[in-house]
Amino acid sequence: MNEQRQTLLDFMREQSDKLLSQALEHIGLTFISLLIAVIIGLPLGILIARRRNLSGTVLSLAGILQTIPSIALLGFMIPVLGIGPKPAIVALLLYALLPIIQNTYTGVIGIDASVKEAALAMGMSRWQVLKKVELPLAMPVILAGVRTATVINVGVATLASYIAAGGLGEFIFGGISLNNTNMILAGAIPAALLALVFDFLLSRLQKYNLKKVKTGLAVLPLVVLALASLYFIPSAYGSKLTAGFTPEFMGRQDGNLGLRSKYGLKIHTVVINDAVMYKAAYEKKLDVISGYSTDGRLTAYDLIVLDDDKHIFPPYYAAPIVSEQALVKFPELEQTLNLLAGKITDSIMTELNYRTDYLHQAPEKVAEDFLKQVGLYKPARSGTGGIVRIGSKIFGEQYILAHIYNMLIKGYTDYGVSTKTGLGGTKICFDALANNQIDFYPEYTGTGLIAILQAPVKTVNSLTSDKNKTYNFVKTEFYKRYRIKWLTPIGFNNAYALMMRQKQADQLGVKSISELTRYLDK
Repeated sequence: MNEQRQTLLDFMREQSDKLLSQALEHIGLTFISLLIAVIIGLPLGILIARRRNLSGTVLSLAGILQTIPSIALLGFMIPVLGIGPKPAIVALLLYALLPIIQNTYTGVIGIDASVKEAALAMGMSRWQVLKKVELPLAMPVILAGVRTATVINVGVATLASYIAAGGLGEFIFGGISLNNTNMILAGAIPAALLALVFDFLLSRLQKYNLKKVKTGLAVLPLVVLALASLYFIPSAYGSKLTAGFTPEFMGRQDGNLGLRSKYGLKIHTVVINDAVMYKAAYEKKLDVISGYSTDGRLTAYDLIVLDDDKHIFPPYYAAPIVSEQALVKFPELEQTLNLLAGKITDSIMTELNYRTDYLHQAPEKVAEDFLKQVGLYKPARSGTGGIVRIGSKIFGEQYILAHIYNMLIKGYTDYGVSTKTGLGGTKICFDALANNQIDFYPEYTGTGLIAILQAPVKTVNSLTSDKNKTYNFVKTEFYKRYRIKWLTPIGFNNAYALMMRQKQADQLGVKSISELTRYLDK
């Protein structure tokens, strides 16, 4: 069935195994972090209820943790804990702490002082008062905090897929990258349902007479522990090796779909952001990754590109694609952008990427140094001739190219520039161009052929052996369908590739994707 005609139910049925494993991972992440948060937060809430002079400091600190953006918090965790479930669990438990601490504190201090005094007068110790009076009376309020923390964790856990921790975010971010509504909904709907189900169950527990359900409360930690253990079930059925693929690569024919259909590659895969996947391979957290042939981290991390012996990856020659409206509005734009034509070879682009991706130099600095080196740099002019809007995808190479074009436009024309960098996956960037939200962005011929034009397999096979045929085809079809023009190619071919550590590939005797497939099938 064609993707455009495929219903959500068809997609979910087709991906049922993967959907189940992601749902189990999602539940597991939620409850592992929740269990730890309760173990930490409940005693802290009781402590600050006893020593109220500490309450302001503890609650303020927990509140500050809540204000840190989820992606940023995960990013802070990676240098310390690496990728995978550890940083995700720590981030989730930090988000869960505030409602648990706050509600425990509120529940305990809200108990009538006369009730506690009566308990002490009866000869109870402070521990007995806590166990038999305070906690039972405060339990509805405490459960309300646990309920809030659970819903928060279900939502935030979708971000765990960015650091290869799994969960339903794999479908959501893959769908966003590919503009595939079915993929987005296949992840978002189960995540929302999980939040609703857990919220409902906890709300019912909260309303019960807790004296009558003491056995249930005693069993509750075991239930939470069982739910937490679900995270480890999918990984128990993994293959010999683990691959880390970007969300976009997972859903593309010149990506994971093609690897499965043409090579029959069956490898345990996790979704990961391309900003951290190279380091994850270097640190042996992943065995295989989807990378880019001109990425500077190939050399830095001693990775090799596996030979694409069945040719699922077409030529990916980079060129700016510009809307017809922009070319009419800015007559000098095409000539200015073509100043870069043929100027960047594979080795030059690899070096530029190395400086941004591994040495962490600013893309603006790298772009300026390059233009000065090739004699194209000019100081910016007045910028009074209208604003050209430049777009880019969300990886280092695109940032570099966007800044190079920014400087060329400012130096060679009187146009001003507005940059809209980091637009996400291919379809997001392309739709922004097609809908007149940007004027141009750098694209790749193979991506245009397969991801945007979605050319038939027969057409793809007839073109991919010849870079010029591929370029001419996408140039003709883009203008015919979208009134978008491909300008002259920049010069380098940034092909998709499967990569492994050099040492591991040598040990396994793997040099091509076919050899990798045969190794996994043994």
